[in-house]
Amino acid sequence: MGRTLGIWAGALLMATSLNLAAAEKPVQSTGVTKDNLPVMTAQIKARLNFPLAWTPATKDLAAWQKAGRTKVWELSLQQPDATPFEPQVLEEQDRGSYVARKIAFNLTADSRVMGLLLVPKGKGPFPAAVMYHDHGAKFDIGKEKLIQPWGDEAKLATAKAWAKKYFSERFPGDALAERGYVVFATDALGWGDRGALTYDMQQALAANFVNMGSSIAGLMALEDTRAAAFVASLPEVDRRKVAAVGFSMGAFRAWQAAALSDAITATVAVNWMATADGLMVPGNNQLKGGSAWMMAHPGLMRFLDYPDVASLAAPKPTLMFAGEQDPLFPVESVKTAYAKMVQVWAAFGAGKRFETRFWPLGHVFVQEEQDFAYAWLDRQFDHQPH
Repeated sequence: MGRTLGIWAGALLMATSLNLAAAEKPVQSTGVTKDNLPVMTAQIKARLNFPLAWTPATKDLAAWQKAGRTKVWELSLQQPDATPFEPQVLEEQDRGSYVARKIAFNLTADSRVMGLLLVPKGKGPFPAAVMYHDHGAKFDIGKEKLIQPWGDEAKLATAKAWAKKYFSERFPGDALAERGYVVFATDALGWGDRGALTYDMQQALAANFVNMGSSIAGLMALEDTRAAAFVASLPEVDRRKVAAVGFSMGAFRAWQAAALSDAITATVAVNWMATADGLMVPGNNQLKGGSAWMMAHPGLMRFLDYPDVASLAAPKPTLMFAGEQDPLFPVESVKTAYAKMVQVWAAFGAGKRFETRFWPLGHVFVQEEQDFAYAWLDRQFDHQPH
């Protein structure tokens, strides 16, 4: 019995010692810091080493691209979709050098949607651009942010106000069509004819996708690649010359679609690129928890950073713009992302196909930028503008 008491006493002494040692270590008294970041943000970030990113040690570039693309699709939680598009022209408007069409088509097996299609007059096939609209917390218009709508005066007035705010009072899609490009835009889920969302509804929508074993970001990726495949399938289009063009969230969508789709052969991405580390900082728009859901594939950052995903598009011609005064994308983080991407294009022997430019502007895609981008696109496609 004395031995038993001794063991018990020893155990009690050890437990007391452990408790005293534990008491000396601070206990977490809060779960979050500014902007809803977890208190362990620094520790989590430190573990993100992006193992599927390109490195100078990468020898088999094709295998690296395949592995990266496969992982993104896996994390998108989507199934492959080869549904026939079955387009139908609903309305048409003559715009001088090109024709505007309102069409219905099968975006996926689950969604038959509306789109706006601009087709130059004359003999094709023509170069083309699938244009991806921004977020902007503006949900009543989507495709109409890029292509001038008709038949609805209220929607036209709203779209013109958006063009005035961000695009020097012109519609970027119409400006490109005037140069002799087929241009197409459709709505992401929640915008325009597929909405309208509200900012607060985004959280519930994203959660409900997760509850159904899916992802709103994954759906956007799938639909955006399907839109590109649709454009490439059109008889008026030279399928060797299909660009992805986007501003803000549309830029994210453009470079992501280029990384995931062989239908896209060049990219113009305006004002959406940075590193995850540079965006996940107090004060950044990415932390609001609304718009971020559209661009957050569950678990992606365990494998690839944003510039790593965009680099999967190499060696396709790619032009990226950033604004020196853009409050959403810190310049130093943008530069870090661009530097990573430069190395990947160089590894493919295609360094001249990757171009970046900082403009002394904010979060906009003004006429000067549009003209620069479209002239660049002309050169990539060996196209003489109309």
